[in-house]
Amino acid sequence: MMDTLLQASDGWRAQAEVFSEIFLVFVAMGTVVGVVVVAYTLYHAYEYRDTGKETEEEFDAPQVGELPSGQGGGKSKKLFVSFGISAVIVISLVVYAYTLLLYVEAGPTSEVETEGDMDIQVTGFQFGWEFTYPSGQSEFGTLRVPADEDQVIRLHITSDDVWHAFGVTDLRVKADAIPGETSEEWFIADEPGTYTIECFELCGAGHSQMTGEIVVMEPNEFNEWYNGTYDPSASTQTVGVSA
Repeated sequence: MMDTLLQASDGWRAQAEVFSEIFLVFVAMGTVVGVVVVAYTLYHAYEYRDTGKETEEEFDAPQVGELPSGQGGGKSKKLFVSFGISAVIVISLVVYAYTLLLYVEAGPTSEVETEGDMDIQVTGFQFGWEFTYPSGQSEFGTLRVPADEDQVIRLHITSDDVWHAFGVTDLRVKADAIPGETSEEWFIADEPGTYTIECFELCGAGHSQMTGEIVVMEPNEFNEWYNGTYDPSASTQTVGVSA
């Protein structure tokens, strides 16, 4: 049910895109609020500067234990309005971010599986990664997937020995690899490229060398590779490290 509610009308969105959107929205809102606050502060600093013309009786000095604007009238109104606006902004951002995080957390499960989605078994071991495709074919160190914005890659992650943590920073993918348990993650790769896999859980002397790659290939080249007919020398694709 949650998957259906959170799925976009035109398909699932890549996690990296979702997190980038959250970041940009918070930066934009923070910039707007910062500009308003600074402008408001500078205006009042200028408007209520000491001109030397006020008498001691006219000077409205703040009192200890009392809010400066808590004198009633318009000042109190401005205080509550500013608190109200702040509350609306904060609550809106929390609801917005939480909704998108639910989208990422729930993800596309087998209940909403569409044709072409791929389930891959990921097994961590000291000190490497094994990837098993639906066909039963296994690869060590390199996971190859097709570049397709409509295809979801689901990972079922576990470990053969100790705790590991499978992570791909550029794809915003991370999940624990625990012996006897299976963690689920997913991603969408819409452009050809190479992404670095790292282990984010200290797992022994070779932890720093426990790396791998996700190679995102053109769909036709992936199909050729998957069927055992791929010729790398004939490929025109240039694969580079993703920024």
